[in-house]
Amino acid sequence: MLVLMSNQPLSGKTAIVFGVANKRSIAWAIAKAWAEAGATLIFNYQGERLKGNVEQLAGTFGDDVAMYPCDVTSDEELDTFFANVKKHTDKIDLVLHSVAFAPKEALEGDFVSTTREAYSISHDISAYSLVALAQRAAPMMTEGGSIIAMSYYGAAKVVPHYNVMGVAKASLEASTRYLASDLGSKKIRVNCISAGPVQTLAARGISGFGTMIKHYEDHAPLGRSCTPKELGSTGVFLASEGAASITGQVIYVDGGYQIMGM
Repeated sequence: MLVLMSNQPLSGKTAIVFGVANKRSIAWAIAKAWAEAGATLIFNYQGERLKGNVEQLAGTFGDDVAMYPCDVTSDEELDTFFANVKKHTDKIDLVLHSVAFAPKEALEGDFVSTTREAYSISHDISAYSLVALAQRAAPMMTEGGSIIAMSYYGAAKVVPHYNVMGVAKASLEASTRYLASDLGSKKIRVNCISAGPVQTLAARGISGFGTMIKHYEDHAPLGRSCTPKELGSTGVFLASEGAASITGQVIYVDGGYQIMGM
């Protein structure tokens, strides 16, 4: 018997999206793909400076898309955000964590020069925030679901100028595994997408980013990194029943670059 896959595999699902900054954001690529797959979205935005961007983008799905401010470094704001989510739904199914930050000066020069403050800030925002989101989301994921975080190869290997962000992403990936272990009994899956370099606002803050793109073109088996649309498709897969037995994993979407030794 031939079984046809639905073209809306996320129909009826409610998704929380953290990390949209503008139309180039990886979070936006995945949010769009989730919406096209049938999910209902609720967005956060980081401060008034980004509110207009998120409002304009979310508005493409209709006038009634919910969005609320939330600084992931504040437990009070996280509590308020999820209290606002409960105004719309008692149950959530999907969470996207696409949040990362390190001070610009920490992404230049040598890692050994990283200050205590830069180390603390980058880990709080880029890694602990996933734990903080999971703490609040898990009780609402009453029928299980999928939590997805965004990582990068610099978590596993040294990438020039990625510095403390690479160490924070390594912490994020380890947190993913521990969360997957804790939440598996609740049928909640937790995975990372490790994206190859993509032209985003955050990427522009990394010294030598253009050289990084060229390096992928020269060395990745597919001769390139990846596109936002491809990352969106991977986000839909990890959110869907097609990935029902996948948890605690780092899925590389990077043109195959990760497999290469020389």
